[in-house]
Amino acid sequence: MAMSALVHVLIPFLLCIALANTHIFDKVLVDVAYDHYAEKKVDNLPAFLAMPFNCLINLGYILLGIYWILQPMSDNRDTCAAVYTKDVFALMAVAYGPVQWVRLATLQHAPSVLDQWFTLPIFAWVLVWCHVVDKGWSSRYALMVESCSVLSYGLALFHDRGFEVALGCHIAFAVFKGVRAQVNLGDTASMRYLCLALLSCAGFVVLKLLDHSLAEYWVFQNLTGHFWSKVCDIL
Repeated sequence: MAMSALVHVLIPFLLCIALANTHIFDKVLVDVAYDHYAEKKVDNLPAFLAMPFNCLINLGYILLGIYWILQPMSDNRDTCAAVYTKDVFALMAVAYGPVQWVRLATLQHAPSVLDQWFTLPIFAWVLVWCHVVDKGWSSRYALMVESCSVLSYGLALFHDRGFEVALGCHIAFAVFKGVRAQVNLGDTASMRYLCLALLSCAGFVVLKLLDHSLAEYWVFQNLTGHFWSKVCDIL
């Protein structure tokens, strides 16, 4: 099951890397300067630690993914679909950490495109997972959702804010599916986890948007809004 999940993640992962390194996305607006981040660059550190906190937080994605890959499902939900869905999501996290780290280390266009692009199917997989919980596994549904998610990054080719529009839609759909699954099947415990997930999602968005504004306060001058947004994302 883990091998199937690995193939599921690896094939589109490699395809996106190949496409991002062509000229297709040359006109996509991405930030490739340290000024985009509130955390100050440390000149005497190597490039992969130039912004130490924003760089090292990417280990969190990798460790989180490995943790969940190694976690067995509880007896009453230990189905192939549930295990597969969990493993795919965990492997996405493992893959995303290095992509974002390479973006910060190189500040090149292709890794920046990949950082944005890979964010979308991670959110889209929430829809698939909720569908598994609510109605069971559907290969057609999973393929449709992930294909639409990957293709939606094409909006970035047509407008400077195309990625933000696509991401906003992904977040909205993920929240909708999560709330609907809670209404249909949830209990008190799942409601608590849903509220924590929504709070983390809000923190991910708001703290990232306020990165520079928050840096005016000493509390956020080293551990910046962007750093804490990634903490929320991992949570």
